[in-house]
Amino acid sequence: MLLHREPLLIFILSLFCCMGCDQPVQQQASNPPNVVIFLSDDQGWGDLSHSGNTNLHTPNIDRLAQNGLSFERFYVEPVCSPTRAELLTGRYHLRGGVSGTSAGEERLDLDETTFVELFQEAGYATAAFGKWHNGMQHPYHPNARGFDYFYGFCSGHWGDYFSPPLEENGKLVKGEGYLVDDLTNKALEFIEDQREAPFLVYLPYNTPHSPMQVPDQWWDKFEAKELEMVLPEEQNEDLQFTKAALAMCENIDWNVGRVMGKLEELGLEENTIVIYLSDNGPNSLRWNGGMKGRKGSTDEGGVRSPFFMQWPGRLPAGKSIPQIAGAIDLLPTLMDLTGINASVNRPLDGKSLVPLMLEDNPLWEDRMIFSHWNGNTSVRTQRYRLDSEGRLYDMEADPGQSSDIAAEYPEIARQLGLAKTDWDEEMAAEFDGNARPFTLGYPEATYTQMPARDAEPHGNIKRSNRFPNDSFFTNWSSTQDSITWDVEVIEAGEFSVEVYYTCSEKNLGSRIQLSVGGDQVQAKVKKAHDPPLRGMENDRVERMESYVKDFKPMPMGRIKLEKGRSKLVLKALEIPGDQVMDLRLLLFKRIN
Repeated sequence: MLLHREPLLIFILSLFCCMGCDQPVQQQASNPPNVVIFLSDDQGWGDLSHSGNTNLHTPNIDRLAQNGLSFERFYVEPVCSPTRAELLTGRYHLRGGVSGTSAGEERLDLDETTFVELFQEAGYATAAFGKWHNGMQHPYHPNARGFDYFYGFCSGHWGDYFSPPLEENGKLVKGEGYLVDDLTNKALEFIEDQREAPFLVYLPYNTPHSPMQVPDQWWDKFEAKELEMVLPEEQNEDLQFTKAALAMCENIDWNVGRVMGKLEELGLEENTIVIYLSDNGPNSLRWNGGMKGRKGSTDEGGVRSPFFMQWPGRLPAGKSIPQIAGAIDLLPTLMDLTGINASVNRPLDGKSLVPLMLEDNPLWEDRMIFSHWNGNTSVRTQRYRLDSEGRLYDMEADPGQSSDIAAEYPEIARQLGLAKTDWDEEMAAEFDGNARPFTLGYPEATYTQMPARDAEPHGNIKRSNRFPNDSFFTNWSSTQDSITWDVEVIEAGEFSVEVYYTCSEKNLGSRIQLSVGGDQVQAKVKKAHDPPLRGMENDRVERMESYVKDFKPMPMGRIKLEKGRSKLVLKALEIPGDQVMDLRLLLFKRIN
């Protein structure tokens, strides 16, 4: 995993040019700081003991707040991929073309600059371990967005957390053990290898997103536990789901502790910026400080995230910051803290938070932070929130959003309503909504996946589940059936193709054909591979996502692809049995 990187010739971290400050704040360091970012998936603000939740204990995450800074009111978007896009770019997600969580809508536009690219250009060794969720095929892939090394998965959710199929720099591999532990193991190896050079490590964990799978070590503590902080009976909290989520959060905390221990062991803690946050509100109704809304909601509970930042000796310890901030602020803040030149090609929506971090009484104007999902937009100021229905709430007096005060303060409601309308119109003008093909044949990518998630089934073929991210295709029973991908070949060439399939003994013998443009390749299904559905054996709560199977690669042969947009079509020419196969993905490997 060792990367070879030209060392930085000169680094002096000085003159933090604070917004609204007459005097610069001077800091110096002999080496550029490392950066480690933890991002949890579907962990609510309330899923930490730091937030006052006595149902669980998260000492390692809490310690980041004790030894560093915590933002009391930090806002992300209601769901995964929009938040990740904003973290990466410092810009609202719709500006970058991210409007959904699957079907290609999660992809970040290629003309957007990520902070990772800026770190890479500055000489940092960069790596991501976990869930990407901003594009799978190059050049949307993390290896093309600034990460030298990537280990994890690019989809929105995964169907198995125990030694699952993953990818390593585009190559399909098998994980080792519980996924969050495995991701952390790989991150520890990277930190060890890169200890002499500045590094950026991004750990977007996959938990506590469902399916609710967690090792016995963590589940046993909660299975029979009497929870102290639960919702009123009429809210129908699923206590088993809550327990599974909390167990997963304690596992995250243990892994955060492992990373912090490695930094301390290597003498790197003093020169490493460590950040912790979540990507949206909790994925079930459970204790969340009395806030309204959960994941998917633009109300406070759906978009408020913990946000802690530690940098010993550089940032104050134990400081709590009341001013509102958000995911859009991460890029400018990191650029300010590290002294990296932010040569971003588009205006940012975020602003550097350094003045709030380093000054006791910063000049800081009130601002608006917008939250959007599925056609709903709300706007937050320091004191008020105008929700998606035009209701106004005083968040200081009424953090649970129980009393609409729009009639009492009509001018504030009007002004925020106009701001929300203007924002919606601006986003609509920037987001063209045009369908983007899936890219294939990017010259710098050896491998390209075309998963069932990104395809359209025709005829009898069905998805294994209505949520496409970890689905596969089944019920392929007719020569009139087909599976298609809308693709754009970036650069012509010859590729070998594998199909990841399952097929019973009785259904062997189907002949399938893959075609794109005027080229095609055919293959016959000769080997049975018929594993059972699995996942349920490790679920602590019945899942809503697809169960999974162990799919096997079958070589199809070679195909020549011409540059340009076309349909990738997979169909059967002969079906001697009841079905052709179940299909998970096609894997293309560039030959020349």
